[in-house]
Amino acid sequence: MAVEREKFYECEVKRRRVKATGGYEPFWKVKMIADALIDNDTEFRCKSCGGPLKVFRRNIENAPPPHVEHKLKSDSEYCAAGLHFLKATDGREARPSQSPVH
Repeated sequence: MAVEREKFYECEVKRRRVKATGGYEPFWKVKMIADALIDNDTEFRCKSCGGPLKVFRRNIENAPPPHVEHKLKSDSEYCAAGLHFLKATDGREARPSQSPVH
C-alpha cells in the first residue's frame, strides 16, 4: 500500500532587499520550489503556517518535480494546507506553526 505524501510546489523563501537607509533587510517571498532551487535559495517556510519545510529535489526520470513537505507532523495536522489537516474529521482549527521559521 502506497503512503500518500504531502507535496507543496510553492512556499515562502527568505530574501534580502536594500533598505532606504542603507544596508539590507530580510523579507519572505512566495516562490515556486523549482525557481527557488535555481536561484539557490536556502531558507524555506510554509506560506500558510510559517513552519519549517523539507525540500525534495530529485532529478531522476519519472520522479515528481521538486517539492516540499512539512518537517513536523504537528504542523501538517494544524496547517490549513497540510495533508493531515485536510483529512481530519474532528473539526480542528488551523493555527500557525508552534516552531515558526523567522
